[in-house]
Amino acid sequence: MKPTNIGNPDYFHKVVDCQWACPAHTPVPEYIRLIAAGRYDDAYMINWDANVFPGILGRTCDRPCEPACRRGRVEERNAERPEPVAICRLKRVAADNKSDIRPLLPVAPKQKNGRRIACVGAGPASLTVARDLAQVGYSVTVFDQDPRAGGMIWSQIPRFRLPMEVIDEEVDYILGLDVEFRGGTKIDSMRKLLGEGYDAIFVGTGAPRGRDLDIPGRREAATGIHIGIDWLASVSFGHLDRIGRRVIVLGGGNTAMDCCRTSRRLGGADVKVIVRSGFEEMKASPWEKEDAMHEDIPILNYLVPREFTHEKGRLTGVTFEKVKAVYDAKGRRELVATGEPDQHFECDDVLVAVGQENAFPWIERDAGIEFDKWGMPVVDRVTMQSTVPHVLFGGDSAFGPKNIIWAVAHGHEAAISIDRLCHGEDPRERPAPHVRMTSQKMGIHEWSYDNDVSLAQRYRVPWRDKKVTLKDIRVEVELGFDPKTGFAEAQRCLNCDVQTVFSEKLCIECDACVDICPMDCITFTANGEEAELRARLNAPATNPGQDLYVSGTLRTGRIMAKDEDVCLHCGLCAERCPTGAWDMQKFLLEMAHAGPGCRIPKRKAA
Repeated sequence: MKPTNIGNPDYFHKVVDCQWACPAHTPVPEYIRLIAAGRYDDAYMINWDANVFPGILGRTCDRPCEPACRRGRVEERNAERPEPVAICRLKRVAADNKSDIRPLLPVAPKQKNGRRIACVGAGPASLTVARDLAQVGYSVTVFDQDPRAGGMIWSQIPRFRLPMEVIDEEVDYILGLDVEFRGGTKIDSMRKLLGEGYDAIFVGTGAPRGRDLDIPGRREAATGIHIGIDWLASVSFGHLDRIGRRVIVLGGGNTAMDCCRTSRRLGGADVKVIVRSGFEEMKASPWEKEDAMHEDIPILNYLVPREFTHEKGRLTGVTFEKVKAVYDAKGRRELVATGEPDQHFECDDVLVAVGQENAFPWIERDAGIEFDKWGMPVVDRVTMQSTVPHVLFGGDSAFGPKNIIWAVAHGHEAAISIDRLCHGEDPRERPAPHVRMTSQKMGIHEWSYDNDVSLAQRYRVPWRDKKVTLKDIRVEVELGFDPKTGFAEAQRCLNCDVQTVFSEKLCIECDACVDICPMDCITFTANGEEAELRARLNAPATNPGQDLYVSGTLRTGRIMAKDEDVCLHCGLCAERCPTGAWDMQKFLLEMAHAGPGCRIPKRKAA
């Protein structure tokens, strides 16, 4: 193998598994250390710069960072249930314990740059675009048909999960950057908007249409059957405040979990979720399913709805076919009928939460924007541009339903493209992130970071008593970590951004680092092809998704090979090394955002 190029920003970025997995690439270990130090304002601002909505995401993020967390991997040998650091809930610790951070926020320039940007939809993607561009001098106008900004953040996520004051606070931080918000304004023509002279248009309208079920009885029993996302929005608007006693929720995603839990608070005493797939295959996050079951909501699996039963126009129940999963030789699943008798469940209301779709009736098909066979706009996944270069899409409106953190990531990328377009530069040339490497050595055996590995298992977030929460839809269920527990959970972080950096010129091949390594992840051996080399390390490196750290040739002809996958970043190798060949260096990667830093300086004529 060739020596590892640790100068490539992606190398150590990939070793910081949580940051690599986060679509917005939030510097997770950095803000967790600040939380442990009680520096909540600084921790919040690191999050705000990267993911824009720390308090909101600290309650609602889909947590792609946590399955990637190294803590879960290294605990596999010892823990019955190895679990990652509670990264998402620690984000909330920073938000809940910060002081007034408004003096730390950027101020929009008084002198605008003359460029006008329109954002259609006031959800997380559009608000991210607005924030990134407004603070560097753009005049941004955000349109939304609803009276307040936030999009699905406020219209579809129930208040018992996300209080309105949290939404208002973080949305106001963005609108306070001299962003013009035109609520209650429905854009009904892209052609008309294109004619209003905006330098760029960003479409962040989400996936606003819930899928329906066209099965017998749907029309006859329509008054008792509701589309999940529309029903949640009606509850948020205050148009609905009750539901029937017996409720069936159809669907296995997070929207279905919000529907069933909301139903319990609006009078549903007998609420059940019924899903066509198996429990493990449900799209809902594991913790969302756990929350529903904690509130005494059963989840019934492998049942396919066949008919809505009714009597004199009134819904009476749903009939289901029992199915099972059958897999072919390639592992592809098919649901087949078991032959058992159909099952009928009586109910007063049904909430259909079987998926969401995009809807663009306001974009004329002759406006120059191409759509694919599924009715989705053709969008460049790098630049977020449509086939009309100055019309960009992001969030659910670009690639279908995902989650808030993906919408934020799309917003950042779209803002960079808009900034480069407005300055006559190629938006496909993406700016490199800013990277800093700083040695953590203070003395021979001292480090500027806490390198002890906590043996504690993941701490549980406390909940309010469900006797209280089920009576009031506005009462938040999760209480969040208090500062003491937040500190203890922060100590579980392995500081994966403090990297082991090897200098082959200083190495005397004494193997002291090999002896001291608690994970057997350092090996001095002959070089070879990667697959063969992985197999003969002291502890075979079995995860090809994580790179090997390979040195150049040492004096004996051997190389140093380190498995980055299970390294604890404990620094024992650097402490033991008699020559300083190992150093612990903090890797800080900050993604480029719109502004001068994302543009290529123009050369002056000689």
